[in-house]
Amino acid sequence: MRRTKGRRSGPEQSPNKTSPVPRLTEAASFRIIFRLSFATGEPVRLDPNLLRDHRMRRPFIAGNWKMNLSHRDAVRLAEEIHERVSGIPDRDVALCPTFVSVTGVAQALADSRIQVGGQDCARTDDGAYTGEVSASILKSTGASVVIIGHSERRHVMGETDEVVREKMGKAREHGLRPILCVGETLEERKSGRTLEVVERQIRKGLEGFGGADLTETTIAYEPVWAIGTGEVATPDQAQEVHAAIRGWLKELGGAIGEDIRIQYGGSVKPSNVDGLMAMPDIDGALVGGASLNADDFATLVGFGNG
Repeated sequence: MRRTKGRRSGPEQSPNKTSPVPRLTEAASFRIIFRLSFATGEPVRLDPNLLRDHRMRRPFIAGNWKMNLSHRDAVRLAEEIHERVSGIPDRDVALCPTFVSVTGVAQALADSRIQVGGQDCARTDDGAYTGEVSASILKSTGASVVIIGHSERRHVMGETDEVVREKMGKAREHGLRPILCVGETLEERKSGRTLEVVERQIRKGLEGFGGADLTETTIAYEPVWAIGTGEVATPDQAQEVHAAIRGWLKELGGAIGEDIRIQYGGSVKPSNVDGLMAMPDIDGALVGGASLNADDFATLVGFGNG
């Protein structure tokens, strides 16, 4: 942990006396960096050599197909993606089709290393909840991963931080590995509240999680203003927030926080993936539109090889 030296105003201090050096948590340090960047309008570039080699965290690329593709088309796309990514080493890959296609896609990928996931799960167990899909039912379809708290669930469906927390708990209770989505709106970013919002979502979403639960969790930072808009955070903008998230994860989980993967999401495509994945705390991507094209998604999985 670094220390920053401060100097108090007033009479010059005796050279024989030292004042206490204030301690900054890693998250607080990145909060200062972010505010400096926001005030100046310029990204603060962080020296990757000062940070741990993020390639010690295996890259994780997940496709969120949202409400797209018939069952037949979903199975066909899964098979095409498998053909294209099977030879790419050292990557974790997941596909998240609609609920009705999870079983078919899981069966098509049964002999593959590609994981299959759901796009959401209920915050309750099985019961009289028309239209809902519980974590236990999702698990029974062949899913091993589930997206929780996506911005479209938060901002379109009205899910609160408390609802997201309950869903995270159910996911882990039934053995699913959650991808916890966090991110700020354009208004929140313009008002300088990005880190405030993201920290709240992180802490609430992971409330009550111990070491084992944290180990099985992935975080996806998806600025709401960049999802499906064609806009994308620059690599430096994304890294600023990812680095702050890394600091909070270390506060919550100690050394485990260093190993939790943090994906970036928001109009990720072949033309920008290499720049994003070069950042020290970006460990993968949660991909929307580009995951509906087998060639594009394979390029994302094989980032750095083009």
